[in-house]
Amino acid sequence: MSDESKIRVAVLGCGMMGQEHISYMEKYSQISIQYLCDSNNEMLYKAASMVSSDVKPELFHAEKQLLERVDGIDLLVIATPNYMHTPHILRWAHFDIVILVEKPVAISEKQVQALKASSASFKAKIWVAMEYRFIPAIQKLYQLLPTIGPVKKITIRENRFPFLSKVQEWNKDINKTGDTLVEKCCHFFDLFRLLSDQEMMSCTSKVHRGLLDDHYGYDKRLDNPIPIIDSAYVLLDFEDKNSQNESKFHRSFSTASRQQNTLGCLELCMFADGSRHQEEIIVTGLKGRVEAYLPENKVFHYLRPTNETWTDRTLPPPKESIQETIIDCSDLSNVYEFADEIPKHAGHHYCSTAVEWKLLIDQVESWKHNGTFIPDVSLEDGIAAVEIGMSAQRNVSNKAEEDMKSLAISAFASQSCEHLLNLAIDVARSHPHLATHAKNMVDVGVSNEEEKGGSDY
Repeated sequence: MSDESKIRVAVLGCGMMGQEHISYMEKYSQISIQYLCDSNNEMLYKAASMVSSDVKPELFHAEKQLLERVDGIDLLVIATPNYMHTPHILRWAHFDIVILVEKPVAISEKQVQALKASSASFKAKIWVAMEYRFIPAIQKLYQLLPTIGPVKKITIRENRFPFLSKVQEWNKDINKTGDTLVEKCCHFFDLFRLLSDQEMMSCTSKVHRGLLDDHYGYDKRLDNPIPIIDSAYVLLDFEDKNSQNESKFHRSFSTASRQQNTLGCLELCMFADGSRHQEEIIVTGLKGRVEAYLPENKVFHYLRPTNETWTDRTLPPPKESIQETIIDCSDLSNVYEFADEIPKHAGHHYCSTAVEWKLLIDQVESWKHNGTFIPDVSLEDGIAAVEIGMSAQRNVSNKAEEDMKSLAISAFASQSCEHLLNLAIDVARSHPHLATHAKNMVDVGVSNEEEKGGSDY
């Protein structure tokens, strides 16, 4: 492929996720990494060393330097700390480019409001990096859903190791992450929406907080940092999208509504290192069940006995009446028709990022050739997952969490940025034609954060 026809990529944020994206981009000949930007030298130079092309990317320490190269960018990857995602989107989405933004797209209600208020004026095509959708076992589970009848229950369990160490330990600061049910679990809330094809109606949570204080190294610049959530149960009630306009009375007594609603349960444990399964996704329908297990990367598919195969109901169903199929999803050909196009990679997330990039590249090329871009995960999807996470954190029922409910998570690390974001929301809502001015307000706040070193990626 000629250099002129390649997709010109800039990476904003070169930490762990930025480096993961680079490692996969390196496997696709359609990609040319032109620019890397990070305020942390170690991360920036490590990312640069991963680029193998003869022409090395330009390196920048400040976002404003990268903005000067926008005419040379087809695709921007935003992989900075969580709290910077919204201001980056607000700054870049007014250009006619494609944006791949890491999750979560926002960490607070104000950031969500800012995105919603400004999105109508966005020119950019936005894809949210929810790569869990493309994990082979999860994708196969999704493909099998039509065989199990109406989905009634979804259980997602993650038993994992604590958060890894990152620059200045920003991922342990709830003011920069949105806290664990937003930062980590937006992946799972996205899966609940995808698998149920419904929207959350209500939720309630129980959590542990601060159990891993001795393990984590908090940013020493913080005074009395609020411990992040370490474990949680979240119960969710989903509602069919077509019934949301019905009255509460009608919903309560509607047979159709009772048949459609899906119940969800999320279990998170951040101190379950070494568990047999790190992730378990179990979906039960009226006709059967599908279970996905990771890192085993296998799917177990069960169909319930029929009247013909289970004739004597005074006895448990005979073993032969239950249909079981086991699918090894480490063989991508069992999941994806385009498996041969997916580069082999020993990276994280079970090669789902490689699949994500294949699908994204297809859409970028479609956009470049005929102006059509259909993201698998839209900005609206990203916002919806964040809103479920925020709702789960608002509806914690433990007595020990009562004091936390009144604690507002700021949109940025500084109150000045919070004030600017409020102004940007007001301007964008009241005067849509001034959306660019609203963006500029946030630009100033972001620049101030960079100067203070608060936006280390």
